[in-house]
Amino acid sequence: MPPPLIEFENVHVARGGNLALQGVTLSIEPGEHVAILGPNGSGKSTLIQAITRDCYPLTGPSSRLRIFGRDTWNVFDLRALLGIVTNDLAERCVQPNTVEETVLSGFFSSIGVWPNHGVTAAMRDKASSLMDLLGIAHLSSRRMTEMSSGEVRRAVIARALVHDPAALLLDEPANSLDIASQFELRQAMRRLAGEGIGLVLVTHHLPDIVPEIGRVVCLRQGRVWRDGNKRELLTRPVLSKLFGVAVQLQQLDGYYHMY
Repeated sequence: MPPPLIEFENVHVARGGNLALQGVTLSIEPGEHVAILGPNGSGKSTLIQAITRDCYPLTGPSSRLRIFGRDTWNVFDLRALLGIVTNDLAERCVQPNTVEETVLSGFFSSIGVWPNHGVTAAMRDKASSLMDLLGIAHLSSRRMTEMSSGEVRRAVIARALVHDPAALLLDEPANSLDIASQFELRQAMRRLAGEGIGLVLVTHHLPDIVPEIGRVVCLRQGRVWRDGNKRELLTRPVLSKLFGVAVQLQQLDGYYHMY
């Protein structure tokens, strides 16, 4: 059996003198589709930064954090195996590069293609197939500054997929998108899930949890509060306690909406 994609065991992370993660134990298998759900301040961003090695846990005899079965990684090697899409990255990619150049830049961990980058025919073929998968092939020559926010997100997702990562880590992917762009993004996520790509979605918006995601991990005050089947956790009592306010819940066409 392959090792877990992500394996936390009693992980503590300190930020600014406070514990942002407290004794987190969590395992996600390759190919799983998982949503990590929680309110602002629950530790979601710190969890992502621990996975991407932007911050490190406190050491301890019973603490362990492994990615693909390994404790230590060269960050550039890790990013070839775990595609990462964040809002900050999407904003940095809005430059006068074309969509194709942005996707190709994923091979070089850069923003755009530079004169010293040796782009091969195989790379162009891969970029073309990913743009087609995500419905932006017709925009390949358009500059990123001319794209809608939803198109930008799909281009950044394609950029993250050039190395055929085992999973895609999405941080609040629909944040700041309008309704049409949210719809486009969620359809793209569904296509990726259908292709067998693992999805780890970090969000506090229930509609981001596409129907293909079956497992939900609830973070609360830096801890894993609940972890289980989506149908069991996306209920009014659970969500009201998680977010600290009485909520109403509606399910429509496999999507959940909270208000």
